[in-house]
Amino acid sequence: MVRKGILFVVSGSSGVGKGTINKAVLEKVSDIRMSVSATTRPKREGEVEGRDYFFVSPDEFAARVKNGDFLEYAKVYSHMYGTPRQFVEENMQKGYDLLLEIDIQGAMKVKEQMPQGVFIFIQPPSREVLAQRIHGRGKDSMDSIRARLAAYEQEMAMRKHYDYVVVNDDLEEAVYKVQAIIVAERCRVRI
Repeated sequence: MVRKGILFVVSGSSGVGKGTINKAVLEKVSDIRMSVSATTRPKREGEVEGRDYFFVSPDEFAARVKNGDFLEYAKVYSHMYGTPRQFVEENMQKGYDLLLEIDIQGAMKVKEQMPQGVFIFIQPPSREVLAQRIHGRGKDSMDSIRARLAAYEQEMAMRKHYDYVVVNDDLEEAVYKVQAIIVAERCRVRI
């Protein structure tokens, strides 16, 4: 009998390093897959359809919402994002653990649908460090950066709804901690 996979939901503020941590974890942890979300935002340079996101039109996204195709969906910084329910459920039934990298409001919706998931909050060492990281990646407009930083305090208050908090002040240490959470959860006796 195949064990059911575990959904690991990794979220935190934009620019905190979720993607970098998850990429390193995927290289170090066996038998885990990245969940792929759908989005209406334009593809960024270097992103690949079906690997980074499923890029869909706003009309297609709306139709999929109406059909109940998403485990969660949310509007984040003027674009829609959603987690395809079928992708998550099929992979978990096959015994694959999944890493779901998602914004905070999406994580809370997933928690309503799948409270048995493992919720990991990635926290920056400070607001100032977060601002440096967002500016440094050079991917966002000034309006977008201001909006992301304005949400900082509200996002930090959401930590209490997570199972774990990992402060990303040292990347190697943060990756190690997320790996340790995955190993521990795989060893947990589940009822």
